[in-house]
Amino acid sequence: MSDSNSYSDKNVQDEVSELETKSVTAARLFDIRRIIGGLFVVYGVIVTIAGLVASDDEIDKAQGVNINLWTGLGMLVLGLFFLAWLKVRPTAPIEEAPEE
Repeated sequence: MSDSNSYSDKNVQDEVSELETKSVTAARLFDIRRIIGGLFVVYGVIVTIAGLVASDDEIDKAQGVNINLWTGLGMLVLGLFFLAWLKVRPTAPIEEAPEE
């Protein structure tokens, strides 16, 4: 009286391990360090370019400091720091509990 649609223990274990793998992959993809680092790098590049093409009038408004250039470089450094941190200390994989 075996139902042909029922899962065997092996099928269930395979499906669970596949879902765990997908979950770990999604966690690594959406790690907050990747998002923050990526945004800071993108905005840093934009602001740095704005600082490089700034006119003398724009620099005079900021009392002689090219604030866009310095802010953009700071944002780039911070973004690269977050991305390097992600590379050096990746998200730890989920450890399975020992089965009894």
